[in-house]
Amino acid sequence: MPPAPQVPVDLRHEPFRGSVVVQRGLLTADQLRARVWRRLFPDVYVYAAVPVTHQLRCRAAAGVLLPGAVVTGRSAAVLWGIDPVNDADDVELTVRPGSHPVRVPGLRVRRAAVDAREVCRRRGVRVTTPEATAVALARALPLEDAVIAIDQLTSSGLASLQRVQALAGAASGAGCRRAREACALADGLAESPQETRVRLVLGRSGLPAPVAQLPVHHDGRFVARVDFGWPEQRVALEYDGLWHAEPGQFARDRERLNRLQAAGWRVVFVTAGDLRRPDLVIARIADALAR
Repeated sequence: MPPAPQVPVDLRHEPFRGSVVVQRGLLTADQLRARVWRRLFPDVYVYAAVPVTHQLRCRAAAGVLLPGAVVTGRSAAVLWGIDPVNDADDVELTVRPGSHPVRVPGLRVRRAAVDAREVCRRRGVRVTTPEATAVALARALPLEDAVIAIDQLTSSGLASLQRVQALAGAASGAGCRRAREACALADGLAESPQETRVRLVLGRSGLPAPVAQLPVHHDGRFVARVDFGWPEQRVALEYDGLWHAEPGQFARDRERLNRLQAAGWRVVFVTAGDLRRPDLVIARIADALAR
């Protein structure tokens, strides 16, 4: 059993190349084999107390194992704050054409040219810009998941929906049509994945299109901002998620509902369970609009 090493301050948080720290004298080869270190990739380690997330594995792969590689696709999305993958899924990287093939368990590496205008740095590694990441996801993900991802990147302010749509319009090759369709369906306003799902259900329903994130006013005073609204009929649609169960939220929701009703608005609530029966959701909204 190799002796348990002291943990150098420089190695407590970020992945490192084992051969380099041995050469620098921070650890011996025997100490590196101790359980206090976790091997992520060949010759790439991290302090065992550090949680191994997909983001950490991206930094290890593109910052240590293959410096200069670009984090792309689903892995790039993780670096931008959305999570279309699990922590243990392969890290997606792109390296320059002509580079030696890389076959490492846990990595998915392709050789292709990446437009330098669509690359920036985040979390210490090179990654595709939010707009380029959105288009890549739109090519690869099922349609609904792609629209959700685009909405997340654009509603957060990270990406410009206009720029995303322009990139998708100029795209060619596999998945370009799907990318354009997904980008056309995104609106960059949804504040949660479920709101995007509700909007897509409404778009397929044949009902009049609502206004997303509609501010409601009455007698010249602001009442509330609703997820979706039909102002002429004074009907609002609200997604009722788990966050509504937070302490104090129930009372705030009731107060807000009372204000909307006092202003003459009818409110339809939709939950995650309701989305499993979209026909019933549409019938409920149609009934409210007819009244």
